Amino acid sequence: MDGPFHAGELAAQTRAGVGAPGAGGIRALMPDQHREFFPLLSYLFIATRDEDGWPVATVLTGEPGFISSPDPTTLVVQASPREGEPGHALFHAGRPFGALGLDFATRRRNRANGVIEASDGRGLRLHVLQSFGNCPQYIQTRAVEVAPASTVPAEAVTMDAPEVLAQIASADTFFVATASGAAGVENGGVDISHRGGLPGFVKVEGRVLTVPDFRGNRFFNTLGNLVADPRAALLFVDFDTGDLLHLRGRVEIDWDPPVGKAWPEGVQRQWRFTVEEAWRRPAALPLRWTFGDFSPVTLMTRAWNEAA
Repeated sequence: MDGPFHAGELAAQTRAGVGAPGAGGIRALMPDQHREFFPLLSYLFIATRDEDGWPVATVLTGEPGFISSPDPTTLVVQASPREGEPGHALFHAGRPFGALGLDFATRRRNRANGVIEASDGRGLRLHVLQSFGNCPQYIQTRAVEVAPASTVPAEAVTMDAPEVLAQIASADTFFVATASGAAGVENGGVDISHRGGLPGFVKVEGRVLTVPDFRGNRFFNTLGNLVADPRAALLFVDFDTGDLLHLRGRVEIDWDPPVGKAWPEGVQRQWRFTVEEAWRRPAALPLRWTFGDFSPVTLMTRAWNEAA
């Protein structure tokens, strides 16, 4: 790679006034510690794009070892998106992917982006073009265990549905999938990343979700994609019940606070997500998580929740 960032990321870094932060461990292959990390997981967050370029996000699950790495640029996942999930049929050869491995028990997370090399309905072979780790900030600890999953497919829902509002209001975590350019071209492709905060940190007004951008690694992978293409997919997981909430919409970034005001402590900017479509699937996952504790930096974000 001539450089790890595409034009949208560079523009976001410039707009934020941070300058290019350097490669920061972004590699064109997975180091051994990443290759050894993915097989420890029983779940993998993954995203791709549909034919029109809309990002799609979901979760793959299996027993530890269902992910393997036969070489530094390959991940083999012995699972496919479940039928009934939005976009489940899109994960096939030639599509770009973004994958996030996250161990809630240890707050460790690693990312991989690239192209789906093969798909046979039973699993995926992923060709990795970018690999990098993320810091443990804003990750709440949880212990995972196996539980029954429903076979009922996801259903379209409206944003004023009580179960939708309740799931967002109680969430301390969600995942956002974004896309920019074709995989392998100008370091673009698809990303899926984690966002965390205290319950209620995602504020809802009608069809608009307002999300804080807390201090992070300054890569601007997500916001950089959104500079290039404002479309995004949000994925909310109810860790107690296994329910999944899928949202699709467009984002506007507020780089500066309102005139005469300042962002709450710890917030550097915010983005507003206008929902265009929503689906919900109760008990979608064959896993449940027991809450442990909040990240220390999450506990420092109370000012955002308390702000009107």
